[in-house]
Amino acid sequence: MKSIVARFASVMLLSSALAGSVVGVSAPASAQSVQASSLSAERLGRLTEMLQAYVDQGRIAGAVVKIQQDGRDVYSEAVGWRDKEARDPMREDTIFRIASQTKALTSVAAMMLMEEGKLLLDDPVGKHLPEWSKTNVAVARPDGGYDVVPAKRPITIRDLLTHSAGISYGSGPAEKAWRDAGIFGWYFADRKEPVASVVARMAALPMAAQPGEQFVYGYNTDILGVVVEKISGKTLAAFLDERLIRPLGMKDTSFFLPREKAARLATVYSAGAGALRRAADPGAWQNGHIGQGHYLNGPRVAHSGGAGLLSTAGDYSRFLEMLRRGGELDGRRYLSRKTVELMTADHLGAIPYNPGMGFGLGFSIREDVGVAGAPGSESEFGWGGAYHSQYWVDPQERLTISYMIQLIPAGDVDDVGKLRALLYQAVE
Repeated sequence: MKSIVARFASVMLLSSALAGSVVGVSAPASAQSVQASSLSAERLGRLTEMLQAYVDQGRIAGAVVKIQQDGRDVYSEAVGWRDKEARDPMREDTIFRIASQTKALTSVAAMMLMEEGKLLLDDPVGKHLPEWSKTNVAVARPDGGYDVVPAKRPITIRDLLTHSAGISYGSGPAEKAWRDAGIFGWYFADRKEPVASVVARMAALPMAAQPGEQFVYGYNTDILGVVVEKISGKTLAAFLDERLIRPLGMKDTSFFLPREKAARLATVYSAGAGALRRAADPGAWQNGHIGQGHYLNGPRVAHSGGAGLLSTAGDYSRFLEMLRRGGELDGRRYLSRKTVELMTADHLGAIPYNPGMGFGLGFSIREDVGVAGAPGSESEFGWGGAYHSQYWVDPQERLTISYMIQLIPAGDVDDVGKLRALLYQAVE
């Protein structure tokens, strides 16, 4: 199925280039059937009703949803409140903490360097960051405690991109050692040192699993961001700004918030005890950083490639559309079509992961709609962030979806599942 989708995508790109925006140009018969798919505006209205009901019920404070087909808005709505207590409504240009949605940009940055011949997927990380040349792994003992053994092989760039390096966010048999080292959890915005300094220290700590044996979500993309810095000779912020953010027109995307934009930053809320509460400012670590954070008044030093960026639904949709189009947008090529195909193929193989899903170079991949058990399409790819935001790209339906919200912890709210169901019930 994947090969069919890939071949069809190439046909669509070619026909689009030939036809341009001229009305009435005939596409091949096989393309016409898929091009005919569209979304019912009337049925999409159910999505607005659902989100507004969740606001009225106090399950969410507010959200922004942007759905595009062929790069054009088919649904773009802001519901609820940017700041509920101030009665300041959510707007489409509201700025959100996107946390792990940063990983997609950092992964693309690494692939740009691959295309320039500056790294290979199977490069040992130690080739670029020498302190990572040899690593150790913590192995739990049946009666408690753990042993430290050498890694069976070096960690590679591909391991980082696929979260198969055995590197967690500090959890695992050696969690106390990670906590004692002051390295635990995804949050970097409060640190007064660059991410590279933290990454250099973590190389000496025992990892949670052997490289290439398990999917272990953790600091992988933060390490990858440091690799990008080392090879490029620039901070990750400067590299992303020069190569992706400014060229794509992502005018409200940055690691820390410009002070003149403070009034547009969404407020963070937390679900619990049947009601929402406004998170503390700046907040603290509670199984995740729970609070407004340090994005406005913090040290502004640590550029976390795994979870550091702020953005808007509109900005992020620009980035997603570039990927949907195979690495090109508005006449500028960012990645080769073949590189995007490589990124959006499963790389885990036999490594266990979620049913019906695989993982590519920076994103989860939907491989079997039925086994995954939710509406969608094979070849769809996406991810989300700690503040409950979500995105995905559906090449078959020519869709990009950006759902921005600030809810941590999110509790049992099922808004993302409803968003998916109400989007796909509108496909005609």
